[in-house]
Amino acid sequence: MNTLRQMAAGGAIAVALSATAAAAQVVTIATGAQGSIAYNSGQAVAKVANDAGITARTQPLVGYLPLINNGEVDFGFSNGVEAEYGFSGTGNYDRENPNIRLVGVMFPLTTSIMAPCDLGLTTVAELAERAGDLRIASEYTSSTIIPYYIGGALANAGLSYDDFKQVPVASFVAGINALGDELVDVALVSLNAGAGQQAAVKLQNRGGLCYISLDDSDAGVAAFKEFLPAGNVVGLPQNENINGLQTAGANLMRIPWVMMTNADVDEDLVYTMTKTIAEENEALKDSFGAFARANAATMAPASIVPYHPGALKYFEEAGISVGG
Repeated sequence: MNTLRQMAAGGAIAVALSATAAAAQVVTIATGAQGSIAYNSGQAVAKVANDAGITARTQPLVGYLPLINNGEVDFGFSNGVEAEYGFSGTGNYDRENPNIRLVGVMFPLTTSIMAPCDLGLTTVAELAERAGDLRIASEYTSSTIIPYYIGGALANAGLSYDDFKQVPVASFVAGINALGDELVDVALVSLNAGAGQQAAVKLQNRGGLCYISLDDSDAGVAAFKEFLPAGNVVGLPQNENINGLQTAGANLMRIPWVMMTNADVDEDLVYTMTKTIAEENEALKDSFGAFARANAATMAPASIVPYHPGALKYFEEAGISVGG
């Protein structure tokens, strides 16, 4: 009997020690370079995760999707298009990453192509008429997903890069700077991007920068989705306080900003992480204002990347539609 009691006590101690070890495990959240959207997202999520009892630490890494696939880091962020390309080994990825799983959408990203306002390019149809005379930012050697964004905008009007005079740039910000410095006529600029606002100031004598409105017809959206399957074309109204929309509304591209994990990450951990992100939006907004655009009800759109079982458990519990 004493032996049985000792065995039972030993088992209870082992369980307690195991639980303590799990609670003490450090969870890694990969982020981009300081100041990037991934960095700011990671800092905000790590804060609410720690408040929820998850010991989370951020790691500023670049090109970390394969590290998530290999289980070297637990969580990370990406736009939904790149997540799908990375999973399937298409687009800007030359090999599959079959072990990545989605936690869910953090918030939407809105971006599109811009040109100096005095060019009068209000729609992509007008862009198509003058493409041969225009210079466009190309290559984006340190941010290889950007040409797919621009490619989607061009395909929306039946265009491709070959229809333009191409000017190679290194990065997303370098493309915007080239626009402000009048080295290119067309480049990708995110809504309310600081670099875009600075470029518009440089071009004040040309009316600033204006968004080129995409074609929101079924055919136009289908062509767009050939490049950006996770994206959508959305209409935004005129707004004198938003760079590029001061004089007219425009149809822009919207892409989900998602959190990823590895298929083998503990289900309970992912459940808690998903629940915390969905239900602690006020705290997330306090850390990073972009979370003001979050909507838990649309946290699980259709994707070729599977959702982690822990995330699915929370979505079912919360009544969040998956794949809607």
